[in-house]
Amino acid sequence: MQLELGTPALLFPAISLLFLAYTNRFVALSRLVRDLHKEYLETLDPNILEQIKNLKLRLYLIRNMQAFGTISIIFCTLTMFLIFLKITSYAEISFLAGMGFLLLSMLVSFWEIHISIKAVNLEISDIEGLIKKT
Repeated sequence: MQLELGTPALLFPAISLLFLAYTNRFVALSRLVRDLHKEYLETLDPNILEQIKNLKLRLYLIRNMQAFGTISIIFCTLTMFLIFLKITSYAEISFLAGMGFLLLSMLVSFWEIHISIKAVNLEISDIEGLIKKT
């Protein structure tokens, strides 16, 4: 395969969209943590504390998703620089590393989404339980 200057450039829009999605998730979760923290201070409900712990893990995962995405874009930029300098063997390694970090970012994203769905399903099951009691 011939690695050309435009090849790593194709990843820039994809990574940018991922960052937008990751940032939106981070902002939403941060707001939720603040709201739950305020509610916990008022009620001292241990369930709220457990929810905050779950959200803390998810925020940690989002931070890692963003870090791996950042490393990926750095490697893609390095790849373009190495192609420009005609150092193709290192450019190929750099591009492979960039794609690897992008894959890691998406795998961590999948993990975070899985945790999110489990949390939502717990909320739904609580509501279903309340509906059955009435």
